[in-house]
Parts: sequence; structure tokens; C-alpha cells
Amino acid sequence: MSIPFIKSFDFEYGVCTQLSPLIRRVIADNPGPFTYTGTGVYIIGKDEVAVIDPGPQTPAHIAALDAALQGCKVTHVLVTHHHIDHSPLAAPLAAKHGCKVYGYGKQNRIPQGGDVRMEAGDDLSFKPDIEIRQGDIIKNKDWTIEAIHTPGHTSNHMCFALKEENTLFSGDHIMGWSTSVISPPDGDMGDYMDSLMRVRDRHFNRIWPTHGPAIEDVDIFVQAYIDHRLEREEQILLAIKAGHGNVMDMVTHIYTHIDKRLHPAAAHSVLAHLMHMQNSGKISCAGKAGLKSHYVVT
Repeated sequence: MSIPFIKSFDFEYGVCTQLSPLIRRVIADNPGPFTYTGTGVYIIGKDEVAVIDPGPQTPAHIAALDAALQGCKVTHVLVTHHHIDHSPLAAPLAAKHGCKVYGYGKQNRIPQGGDVRMEAGDDLSFKPDIEIRQGDIIKNKDWTIEAIHTPGHTSNHMCFALKEENTLFSGDHIMGWSTSVISPPDGDMGDYMDSLMRVRDRHFNRIWPTHGPAIEDVDIFVQAYIDHRLEREEQILLAIKAGHGNVMDMVTHIYTHIDKRLHPAAAHSVLAHLMHMQNSGKISCAGKAGLKSHYVVT
């Protein structure tokens, strides 16, 4: 089943747009292969607000966010994960408004590959003031947010559910325009599949990713995400059987229609699949699984 991606939506950089009674968004002007049109910063509430994924520290974006928050009291800054398109502005924004940064904490292990792995990269300085875990509730007078731990894209990835609207802010866990990169060793495909199924089973009315437009047909979309990953594993098995035993050979054989700038990211997603398939006994390799290992079907 193909994923019903949404590739276009109306927006204007730096403009605060009302999306629902409790949700506004400002999109930063940092488009790219991994950020799509840029980082969407969500403002939850009316007079007293939470800000989700404040984004990059650029002068234009800081000015736009300051304008959007004028007259509001920021009580919480929430971060889905530690990538540089999501978290760098979190601590300065919280300091400016006298509140705290909430997030899962540091990743378990620093991913391999550095800048080659993904354009966005890691914010290694990220450290929340208050560490949150699965099921934690963050409340204010007109909104209630539940923390949902969704490891896979990163080990410390959190989604946030707005209970009043049965809406999920999915960070990079689920995106309307593209699949998410799963990059070992911090990213884990087994964890990711489990997280997708837990989100699917919550039956949210709407998902707002950090990048791109809203996902409206949530159950269908998330199931398509799951089916896509299962189909990818079948493609990898067929590629190995056809003699494509290393990761980059698999990438060029399977990912024939994507921008070649995304091949390094695709390689890490393939590696994540291979490690998951190795754990389930479908394939094997000599030594430790890695980008340069040779894989065979068991």
C-alpha cells in the first residue's frame, strides 16, 4: 500500500496561523531535503501557552516567534527530540519567558555518520530542564498535553497529544510529506514499528508533524506507514537474493526515484531494517551489522 503523502499546503514564512481553537503555527524559513518547507513551531493555548519544537536560532525566526507570542505567557517549552531544526531555540526561548524546557533527555547513543547521515544533524547540547517520560501529563488552564514516548527516529523522541482536540504533535515520528529517517545505532527500526502501532491504536483525529501539513485520515495514513516498512523489508530481502549484499548497493537498487542527496539517509534506514531483520532471524552477516557489512538471507 502506498502512503497517501500530502505534498502541498498553504503557508507563509514567519506568519502565525491559527489552525484550531487551541493551536497556532509559525513556520521557520529553513527548508531543505530533510526539513521540507521548514520547521513548524506549534503554540498551544490562548493566554498561557506551550511552545512545541521552537526550531532554529535565526534572527528572522526569532523575530517571528516573538511577534506571535506577544501578549502571551509561555509556561512550557516542549521538545520532541534533539535535532538542530527542532531544539536549539528551546533554552533561549524558555529563558526569555522564565519557564522550563521539557523533553525526554539525551539520546542513548550518538548516531554514526555525522553530517553525511542527515542534513539536519544533532543538537548535542540539548538537555531539558525537566525530563519527561511516557504518560506524563502537562496541564494548564485550557489545555492538557500527554507525553508519548515514540523511539525509532531517535531513542529520545517524544510525541505530544493535545487531549482537548484528540490531536497528536508527531515531530519527525510521522510526517505527511515523507517517511522518517531511522538511523542506527540511536535509531531503531524495531522500536519504530512498535511506536507506530501504538500511535495507530490511539485513533487520533489529526496529526500535526513538525514539517509539512496536517494528516487528517490518521488511521489509514499510519497503517500505510507501517505497511510501507514491511514492504521495504521484502524489497531488501529480494535485493539480497539478487546479489546486492551491501547497503549502498541495496539503496541504489531500491531507491531509484528519490533525490540522490537522500541516499546517505536512505542507507541508514536500510541499515536499520537490516538490523531489525537480523534480530528476527531473516538475514545474517559476518561480524557486527554495519554500513559496509555483507548480508545474506538465512
